[in-house]
Amino acid sequence: MADTSALPCIVWFRDDLRLSDHPALHAASRTGRPVICLYVLDEASTALRGPDARPLGGAARWWLAQSLRAMQQSLASKGSSLVLRKGPAATVIAELARDTQANAVFWNEIAQAPHQAVAEQVAVALEAIGVSSQSLPGDLLAAPARIRNKDGRGLRVYTPFWRRAQALGDPPQPLPAPKVLRPVADLASATLESWGLEPARADWAGGLRDNWTPGEVAGQERLKTFLERGVAGYASERDRPDREGTSRLSPHLRFGEVSPRQVWHAARFATAERPALAGDIDKFLGEVGWREFCRHLLFDVPDLAKSNLQPAFNAFPWKRDDQALRAWQRGQTGYPIVDAGMRELWRTGIMHNRVRMVAASFLVKHLLIDWREGERWFWDTLVDADPASNPANWQWVAGSGADAAPYFRVFNPILQGEKFDPDGAYVRRWVPELARLPANLIHQPWSATPLKLASAGVELGRTYPVPIIDHREGRERALKAYASIRAA
Repeated sequence: MADTSALPCIVWFRDDLRLSDHPALHAASRTGRPVICLYVLDEASTALRGPDARPLGGAARWWLAQSLRAMQQSLASKGSSLVLRKGPAATVIAELARDTQANAVFWNEIAQAPHQAVAEQVAVALEAIGVSSQSLPGDLLAAPARIRNKDGRGLRVYTPFWRRAQALGDPPQPLPAPKVLRPVADLASATLESWGLEPARADWAGGLRDNWTPGEVAGQERLKTFLERGVAGYASERDRPDREGTSRLSPHLRFGEVSPRQVWHAARFATAERPALAGDIDKFLGEVGWREFCRHLLFDVPDLAKSNLQPAFNAFPWKRDDQALRAWQRGQTGYPIVDAGMRELWRTGIMHNRVRMVAASFLVKHLLIDWREGERWFWDTLVDADPASNPANWQWVAGSGADAAPYFRVFNPILQGEKFDPDGAYVRRWVPELARLPANLIHQPWSATPLKLASAGVELGRTYPVPIIDHREGRERALKAYASIRAA
C-alpha cells in the first residue's frame, strides 16, 4: 500500500483570514502532512453570480487586499505561504489537488446561501477525483440549527434569540494557531497586485490607510486593548460619536481576522478579572449577539439585501429622488450630524453606529428613499460591509425587517446631534465649515442669527447647504406613508 503520509492537504481560506481559532487549519496541521494554504478569489462561480450574491464593494476590496498581505506575513512566520488563485473555486481547488496530489481539503463553514452552494460544488468536484473534504464550524457562536422555534424556523426577534444563544452555554474554547506548518514548495501563485483589489488611478483609499491596520495581529491587539482599557463605560459611551467608546472590531470580524468565540472568551475572561465591568462587557457581547442574529437571519432569508422581510412593505410609496440621494451620499443634506456621518464614512470606511441609525433614518423616512439605495451605498463604502448585518440593519431602520424599529420612530437629527454630540466635537471634525459655530447652534445652523453666522464664517446655501427638507415636514410625510401601508 502506498504511503500517503507525505501527500499534502489543502486549507481553503475564505472569510476567515486568521491562523488562530481556525478549525480547518487546526485539523489540517494535526495530520502532520504538508499543508497548502489557499485563497481563491472567486467571482465566477455560478452561485456567486446568482440573485442572492454580489461582489465586494470598493472599501471591502481594499481591506481584503491588506488582510491577505497580513496573512502572507503570518504564514511566512510559520514556514509556509499563501497560494493565491483566481477562478471558480470548485475548478481551482480540484486542479490544485490533482496537480499536487493532495488527498484532503479542509475549510470552515460559512452559513450563507451562496457560500454554502460554492462549498457543495467544491465537495462534489473533489469527490469526483477521489479527494476527501471536510468542513468545520468556525464563523458563528452557534449553528442556526441550534436556535429554532417550534416550527423549525429561525427567530425573528433579537431578545429571545440572544437569550436562547446564551442558554446554550459557552462556545468551544478557541484553538491555538499552529506552531509550524510543513510547506509545499514551488507552487504557482497570483500576485495581489494582479487582482486589482485596490484603487489604481484616483487613490481614494488614503483615509482608509490612515485609520485602519487590517489583519489578524492588528485585530487581536484591538480586542485586547479594548477589553483592557476601552470597555469601561461602554454601555453609556458607545452612543457618543465624539468619543472613542466603541471597539472598532467590526471589520476584523467581517473578514474573520478575529473569531466570535475569541471575542466571547476574551470578554468572559475580562469579566472574571474585573467583575465591576460585567455590565459593560455584557452590553458589548450583546453587539456580538446582534451580529450572530443577523447571520442567522441571512441563513434563513438569502435575499435579505433585496426583498422586504415584511411583505406589507412591498407596497410602500418610496420616492425616486436622485438629487436628494446624492446630497445624502456626499454629506450635503444641511443636517450636520447626518452630514458628519456620511463624510466620516467616505473618508474612513466606517461610521459610528449611532450616526448610522440617524443617517439611515433620514434617508428612508425624511426623504422616503428606498432602504435598498442606502444599503447599496454602505455596501460599497464600508470596510465592515457585512452581507448579513448591512441589510438587516437597514431593514430594521426602515421597519421592513426582523425586530424592526416601530414605524413611528423617526429620528430627529437635531435632537440626536444635541444629545450624543453635545459639544459639537464630532460635527466640527467632519464638517469643518461649521467649526466656529457655538455648541448650541452647531446642530441647527439655520437657527443662528445672520450676525452669528457671519462671525462663524458660515453662509447658508453657499458654504454649507440649507436643509434639503424640513424635519417636521419630513416626519409627517413619513408617518403618512407608513400609515398608508398599515391601512392597506
